[in-house]
Amino acid sequence: ISVLFLTLLLLFLALFPGAFNCCTKISDEIPKGILRRVERFEIQKADGLCHLEAVILYIGGRKFCVSPRIRKVKKWMKKNKHRIPRKKPHGRKQRRPKMIKKKDKKQ
Repeated sequence: ISVLFLTLLLLFLALFPGAFNCCTKISDEIPKGILRRVERFEIQKADGLCHLEAVILYIGGRKFCVSPRIRKVKKWMKKNKHRIPRKKPHGRKQRRPKMIKKKDKKQ
């Protein structure tokens, strides 16, 4: 029986990978200044596997679920709807030192 359960669980996870990535609770308030730090956002619809309508804000590798009915969030989303998510830099690039060619002085 446990092998059958494990097989069904793995099948479910393969068919519905986002099933455990839904927001289950949302905040009806948002702290000041948090929208300025948002790297990207997604809209979660209340259909299919997720049973709650939400806006998912990604900030510093963390996600925050907020209500799409918050006036500040609505206004911000309208302003930033064409925003392309920024990719995190993979570390600071090292600058190559400039090679300055010295002129040979022939006398």
